[in-house]
Amino acid sequence: MTAPVPPTRGYAICAEARAGTIYLCRLLASTGQLGRPAEYFHTPERARALRSDPESELAKIASEAATPNGVYGLKLFSAHFDLVAKTGWVERLPGLAFVHVRRRDLLGQAVSLARAIQTRQYKAADAAVGEPRYDPDLIADCLARTAYGQARWECWFARNGLDPLRLDYEDVVAGPEAAVAAVAQRLWIEGAPAVDWSQIELRVQRDEKSEDWRRRFAAERGDRAYLDGGRLFSRWRRGPAFARFFLGGR
Repeated sequence: MTAPVPPTRGYAICAEARAGTIYLCRLLASTGQLGRPAEYFHTPERARALRSDPESELAKIASEAATPNGVYGLKLFSAHFDLVAKTGWVERLPGLAFVHVRRRDLLGQAVSLARAIQTRQYKAADAAVGEPRYDPDLIADCLARTAYGQARWECWFARNGLDPLRLDYEDVVAGPEAAVAAVAQRLWIEGAPAVDWSQIELRVQRDEKSEDWRRRFAAERGDRAYLDGGRLFSRWRRGPAFARFFLGGR
């Protein structure tokens, strides 16, 4: 039996919630060659441990997230980044590449997030702990939160001269094997690791209720005379400088 190779290269999936990252992580992990990507930075307890001893904790995470060939995988949202921003994880993790996962249907993503917040059902197999109800304020908040998080990632990549592999949720769903092959290619893994479909049990949660919420929200909150964020960033004389405070470097 071949001994596992120490982690030497890997990737971080950078995204916002409800962009299909659970599905993508399952696909990648099922190959047995592309790491075990998961949210390793998401709890305050793990973040405190990382800040206390980043070098050893990151080594543990890389080993935990790696397949026997030494490839590891991580997933994080912008909120997780904030928890571990000062740990030097980008520099300390070996051979780190980036995968930016987006969802072209931003409103659909916001609707999905609103339902998940209400029900705590982040996968179809999870038991719902609450009933979903149409809440336009919550959808609006999720829409703004998601758009802002995406903008933060875009600014971070651009400001640091990073060129991530970009995958859209819709393309991953339409061509899962192609998405897996793209990640493998970015990591210089020869061939296309095969997806083990026996390990993939996820299904789309979107249903007619989601489509009804979308129609109602667009009808109630649509305003083609207002460009989002304009009053905060554009109509105030110092708005652009204020925007850089939120989206630019320190």
